[in-house]
Parts: sequence; C-alpha cells; structure tokens
Amino acid sequence: MELKMGDFGLATRLEPPEHRKKTICGTPNYVAPEVLQRQGHGPEADVWSLGCVMYTLLCGSPPFETVDLKETYRCIKQVHYTLPASLSLPARQLLAAILRASPQDRPSIDQILRHDFFTKGYTPDRLPVSSCVTVPDLTPLNPARILFVKVTKSLFGRKKNKNKNRPEERDEVSCLVNGLTRTSIGHQDARPEAPAASGPAPLSLVETAPEDSSPRGTLASSGDGFEEGLTVATVVESALCALRNCLAFMPPAEQNPAPLAQPEPLVWVSKWVDYSNKFGFGYQLSSRRVAVLFNNGTHMALSANRKTVHYNPTSTKHFSFSVGAVPRALQPQLGVLKYFASYMEQRLMKGGDLPSVEEVEVPVPPLLLQWVKTDQALLMLFSDGTIQVNFYGDHTKLILSGWEPLLVTFVARNRSACTYLASHLQQLGCSPDLRQRLHYALRLLRDRCPV
Repeated sequence: MELKMGDFGLATRLEPPEHRKKTICGTPNYVAPEVLQRQGHGPEADVWSLGCVMYTLLCGSPPFETVDLKETYRCIKQVHYTLPASLSLPARQLLAAILRASPQDRPSIDQILRHDFFTKGYTPDRLPVSSCVTVPDLTPLNPARILFVKVTKSLFGRKKNKNKNRPEERDEVSCLVNGLTRTSIGHQDARPEAPAASGPAPLSLVETAPEDSSPRGTLASSGDGFEEGLTVATVVESALCALRNCLAFMPPAEQNPAPLAQPEPLVWVSKWVDYSNKFGFGYQLSSRRVAVLFNNGTHMALSANRKTVHYNPTSTKHFSFSVGAVPRALQPQLGVLKYFASYMEQRLMKGGDLPSVEEVEVPVPPLLLQWVKTDQALLMLFSDGTIQVNFYGDHTKLILSGWEPLLVTFVARNRSACTYLASHLQQLGCSPDLRQRLHYALRLLRDRCPV
C-alpha cells in the first residue's frame, strides 16, 4: 500500500543537515514541542507531526486538540494526551515512541517503517475511495468464506441492482454522502402523540400478550446477504434459544440466587423518549452516548464527549464525522439528535442505580437494531446482542447481555440492580417476579419480533 501526503508549503532545506530552524510555523495541532519552545528544530519535528497525523487517522481527532489554543500548546509542551484502549498494541507502542518530548528519543523514518505496526498483521492491497468518509473493514476474509461467496455468486448470480448502472469509483464519496438517507424501515405508525418516556399501564404480564398494532422501529438492512454483523434475526434467535433453555429447566424458587459480586460494567439504556409519530426513537446509554433510530431506518449517535457523530444508513454501513464536519444533508437529523439529547438531559431521570461506565471509542459502536412497544413494556435489541426490556408499571428492567456466558441483570422497583449468570438461574431458580419477567420477555421476542 502507498500512502500519499501533501501540503509542503512550509518545507525548507537544511544546509548543513545539522542546522536547526527556530521559526515558529505550522498548524497548531501538529507542531512539535521544540518548535513552540524555540529550541531549534529539524527533521525530528516532522516525525512528531507524522505521529499526530497517524493518531488523527486512527482516532478521528488530533492528540492534543482542545477548545483553547493556549491549552493545546500546554498539552503539546507537556506531551499530555491519551491513547484509546481500542487501538492495537503495536499502534499504541508506535505512537508512544513518536510522540516524545525529546527529539533525540524519537525513531527515524526507517525505524518507523520497520515497526511491527507496518510489518505485522493484515494490510490490504488497496482501500476504496469510500474510506474518506467511513471506517474501512480491515478484517481479512476467511479463505472458506471467500470460497463460499464465490460459489454462491456463481450459482445464484449477483443482484440485478448491483450490476446495473454501477457508478464509477471516483463517484463513490459523493454517492455515499448524498444518498445516505435512501433506506427503508419496518415501522408501523403509532397514534400522534407528544414525546413519551414511559407508559401508565398497570403491570399484567401473564394475561396480556403483545398486540400486532404495537409501534416499532427497525434499522434498515443493507440487503446484502454476505455482509458481517448481527441482525435482528440473529439477536432474536440467540435470545430465544437461551431463554427457552433457562426457563425449561428452572426449578421453582421463592428468591433469587446470590448475584455476581463484581460484574463487568454494563452499558444499558438509562433514558429513552418515543417521538416516532414525527421523528423516531431516542435513547441515552449509561455511557452518556445519545442516539436516535429514525423513522426512515437510519441511526445517528452522538459520542459521550459530544465531539463525534456516528451515522448508520443501514445496519452494516457506518460513517463517523466530527460534529463540525457533518454533511449538509445530515444536518436536519443532527438537529433532531441534539434536541433529543437536551430533552433527556433536562427532563428525564436515569432509570436505575447501575454504575455509569466511561465510553470507550471503537470503530463501529453498538447501535439499536430494533425497538418494540407494547402496552406493558418496551423491548430494545442492540447490535452487540444486548437485549433490554423496560416494564412501565413498576419501572423494573431486564437486561440480557454477555452471551458467553449469558448474564441477566434485573433492576428492581427500588432501582437497585443485580446481575446473575443465566446458568445459575437455570440450576437454582429465581423469584416469581424475575421469572414472570423472563417469561414475558420470551413471549415478546417470540410473538412480537417477526423478521
């Protein structure tokens, strides 16, 4: 792979090579410490800038970027920045080696090119132009999968709409930006109403089955059967299998078993608002990420630090932008997202006492695949396999997560939360309250999520 770089307007020649420049110049976010401190700078400052560029390409924003220029310069001089946990170990090691205060401690260009980050692992031969606006999939295909795809395509052929009038690659970026919202949704219009965050219906989980007229929203699918990623069908199928096994062999009991003493931090929906009669379904996660599943089947999320917008026109296509660089075509949806964020922040209370977790930036964060409302509860299915059911009458919540092993988190009426291994519930039983809700979740998945 070849990486082309430009913008050498401030390039200069060092004669002799050991000569050092003392002029302060360059873009603030990429200036090396020795430049700011007028210590004299040479090629090592370019290595520093290269590290800043690498960090920006990997993380989406420069390492020392702040809202204040003086604060940015202070961070550069002190080499104060954070390396996201989502980066690979070789990437973190190389960035740490490049972004060092002392120019003499930084690696040379030759040493950088010999680093594990460039010499080990998978490197694609080329990247599509769409990589300019969306995170490319760098996962190497399994050889068996490649063979399967080739055989399937040879037997059944490609879809007509993928062969006919295929645009040239040079038009991919404009097509991606201009055609982002051309998707469909499995949404049935609810009666017009104001934003609703809960329902007043009394809890009657046994007698009342979900009705076909219940409002719902579904993230649009790509229509490509060969794309990776969990779908509504796979999430529902996995949950149905796990819940059936758990309840089929569960002995009678009057109380729950001992919960996990220190469960892993759980990301769950702490606030939500249904405005599907006009815009869509908004929610806030315990990590403070805010998102909306729109009525047209698209999904948009705002990161916890409110700096990055994630946009999914379908379940398998992801775009990310800084807040200030969102395309004009998406500005209306961004406005709705910000309105929902403000509404939930100011008017809604967090729905339980589970500890909050810090958001970890990942290339493609989990997103809401489908939501379903009945007169008893709200069901939410997520792309990482998490399922959450909120019961209106008593504000209890059921969260299924993990899957290996399956974890069941129950938020009780008093807002306290306990997490159990599903295998423990299957062996030891659980309280009637929890069992009743597990049964209702099973029926809700079976009867109300046809896919």
